[in-house]
Amino acid sequence: MPDFEPVLTANIHKPDSHTLAVYRQNGGYAAIKKVLGGMTAVEVVEVVKASGLRGRGGAGFPCGLKWSFLPKDHPGPIYMCVNADESEPGTFNNRILMELDPHQVIEGIIIGCFATRARAAYIYLRYEYPLSLRRLQAAIDECYASNLLGKNILGSDFSLDIYMHRGAAAYICGEETGLIESLEGKRAWPRIKPPFPAIEGVFRKPTVVNNIETMACVPHIINRGADWFKTMGVPSTGPRDPGSYGPKLYCISGHIERPGCYELPLGITCRELIDRHGGGVWKGRKGKAAIPGGISMGLLAESEWDTPLDFAGPGKAGCLGLGTAAVVVLDETVSMVDFLHNSCRFFAHESCGQCTPCREGTSWSERILARIKAGQGRLKDLDLLLGIAGAIGIMPGTTICGLADGAAWPIKNAINKFRDEFESYIRQTNPSGADRQEPAEALELVGLGAH
Repeated sequence: MPDFEPVLTANIHKPDSHTLAVYRQNGGYAAIKKVLGGMTAVEVVEVVKASGLRGRGGAGFPCGLKWSFLPKDHPGPIYMCVNADESEPGTFNNRILMELDPHQVIEGIIIGCFATRARAAYIYLRYEYPLSLRRLQAAIDECYASNLLGKNILGSDFSLDIYMHRGAAAYICGEETGLIESLEGKRAWPRIKPPFPAIEGVFRKPTVVNNIETMACVPHIINRGADWFKTMGVPSTGPRDPGSYGPKLYCISGHIERPGCYELPLGITCRELIDRHGGGVWKGRKGKAAIPGGISMGLLAESEWDTPLDFAGPGKAGCLGLGTAAVVVLDETVSMVDFLHNSCRFFAHESCGQCTPCREGTSWSERILARIKAGQGRLKDLDLLLGIAGAIGIMPGTTICGLADGAAWPIKNAINKFRDEFESYIRQTNPSGADRQEPAEALELVGLGAH
């Protein structure tokens, strides 16, 4: 891959990069001046749509298309919610932007609000990010003092207020309607759709929900154009693939020599990210697997590490998708039984409980894995787990939101790609009962709790 010039992280290593003065010294807020200096809301939407920018929060939905779903004749108010919850394990790219270049994010929000005719934006921030809160709030205060927020921004007829809202940090708040419910002060239960947020969102008004990294891309698209943005990434391969364009912040953690956040074009391979940028698997060990984009995306076996990390690549290797592009490396010493048990524990804890298949399926999966770990596993349990994974989630049409899909994919990938290891573990830890067919005892009978 040729050398890549950072875009989103170009300023983060400069002293006081979080301040308005430094951001302006490096061309900051030129995009909003361009927008307010003569562009219409429709023109801004079309430029973003033409760029092929897709949401960086996990789903990868085209950003400009999402903006165009808002009703054209609605009298208002229209709202923007910015998802800064970042609850996907292994993900910290949004935190880098919020702490080290918050004005880049805010400029993107201002432009997005202009394009969608929103006059108020809410940044929904997870409670465990205190420095992000301070940096964003300080940046917002600087903008109000410089007429970049508030009434008649830069002498135009456009006005906007941005509010910080701290959430109590639940994984389900990363789902847009769960975020909206929490923002309204209610329990974060995702809403049945339709109506979609573009029609009835926060306070039952039209709302667009975007991710922090998505918004950070917007000023660069306005400044440099849609064609420039599409010089990076992977082109569309057909009508069902809108392409994977632009830069992406990849997180690398786990058993890696140089963990961190790396900005690269969409479409690099998992192996290149791990070996070239992450310094390879740590301690001279071999790689066993990698989570391609957050735990909900499933697993890539080491033999699949040449998979491109774009919006289409991981799916071709049996994963749920790219997700947040948070890669977690697992070396050869990792027990896949331990990995899957931890995964199932996480999703059983984070399920909101509203949908029976998700509430019961994640709980059953956790209890089955706990029983396997306790030496009471049956070979039959592996097919039982796969059956549960195949029956929960939006894709089989049994739940309101995608948390159950995220819970199911690690189960599917771990068992299908490492079944020999699971079978060997069960036979070794329960030699007399591995082939047992009758129902197993409850966890309490083997002295274990649910968590």
